[in-house]
Amino acid sequence: MSKTRKDREGNIRLRADGRWEVRVTIGIDYATGEERRISRYAKTQEEAIKLLHELSFIRDHTPNNFQSVTVSEWLPFCLETYMWPTLKQSTYLSYESYIRVHLNPALGNIQLKELTPRILQQYYNYKAETEKLSPKTIVNLNLFLHKALSFAVAEGYINSNPADGVNLPRGSKPQIVILTRDEQARLMQCSYQHRYGVFVRLVLFTGLRLGELLGLRWEDIDFRAGILHVRRTLNRLNKMKRPLQPGEPTTEIVIQTPKSQNSIRAIPLLPAVLQELQGWQYVQQKDAELAGDQYNASGYIVTNPLGGMIEPRTFKDYYHQILQASGLCHFTFHALRHRFASRAMEQGMDPKTLSEIMGHYSVSFTLDTYAHVLDGHKQEAVALLGDLFTAQPQSAVYPLVVTTEDNGLLLFDLIDFPDIDAEASNMAEGIASIKEQAQEAMLTLPVPPVPTPAEHIQLAANQFIVQIDV
Repeated sequence: MSKTRKDREGNIRLRADGRWEVRVTIGIDYATGEERRISRYAKTQEEAIKLLHELSFIRDHTPNNFQSVTVSEWLPFCLETYMWPTLKQSTYLSYESYIRVHLNPALGNIQLKELTPRILQQYYNYKAETEKLSPKTIVNLNLFLHKALSFAVAEGYINSNPADGVNLPRGSKPQIVILTRDEQARLMQCSYQHRYGVFVRLVLFTGLRLGELLGLRWEDIDFRAGILHVRRTLNRLNKMKRPLQPGEPTTEIVIQTPKSQNSIRAIPLLPAVLQELQGWQYVQQKDAELAGDQYNASGYIVTNPLGGMIEPRTFKDYYHQILQASGLCHFTFHALRHRFASRAMEQGMDPKTLSEIMGHYSVSFTLDTYAHVLDGHKQEAVALLGDLFTAQPQSAVYPLVVTTEDNGLLLFDLIDFPDIDAEASNMAEGIASIKEQAQEAMLTLPVPPVPTPAEHIQLAANQFIVQIDV
């Protein structure tokens, strides 16, 4: 059974699997010179007719229609034509959901030329006040709509972008829950009893996202320089393209570059972490011996006993087992990343360095996200005000350059004190030695040296900076 539209607008037919197929000609296949057609699917005939109406603009977008193009016609066309080639799968799926769930139901019948800042403002107010949509979601809706309407301006459908003139709602940031020192200790203790506990500890010392962790390959670890490279992410996403065959899974494992350019980064690893990763290599070797021909040497770091990659849902199950053993079931995996960031700030890591390690798009985002959780630091900062009323000199914070040697030793160089350096097997020992030398030197100096800004220091691949109080 099928329903055919005139003038090659498209057609609708009922498939053997019970779904309705909508086919629309959208232009020319420039590889063959033939017409290019796309298919979309619906559960009912009514839904299929509506979908055909929405997609018909993809074929019929001549200058004669400039004055009548609607939001529901423009957005799918814009997504498929202008945005699709450059979008990550996760972003495409988000945009498609914005159109289907939010924008078309409310604004779809409005012509682009009739869309005004006032209409958009009222729409966003309704979403926030009546539907209780989060401010973050509304901001994301407007970002997509603004982008789509910018292309409409470029095409000549509208003279200006109405999304420019809206006042977006602001909401309070959700409270970030941070593991305490005692909770972290309990979690780490229990992690040693689980096969995958090494990766809980790795995230606690690197701040990796779950997808970044699961996407790690051995080629991403530079054992000589002590550097972990974040180059890809592994996630399970809804399939982007249709049709799906009957019984075919709707999701798939997707390996792609990280969420932003800033997320492609290098993270220094402590010697103890490198040793743990070498220990995991031994575990994989034992897995291969036991599995024999069934073992798949995939090259991924996080693997099951047969060498295959582990997807996020499965790894979260393993993580939950560790949480149960430690009595900390209310913490998400992302809490490990939060704990790393907060601990780094507690230890005096400068925000720029932390932002780069975390893969954030800006230092201000790092500070805005984490600075407010450091109540202990706030108290310490207020306590320092007492120095204004005493004759006691204030301590200064100096950058300490740490170099990882091939033999596992660490070299410490307090660059603002040319005569002060140290060599140690661990961070605590080296920092203690440096501080002792610096405090003795400060007693003999009439004026303490001005600390060198960390961003002015050129680092080698095997070096990183720690800020210390002297």
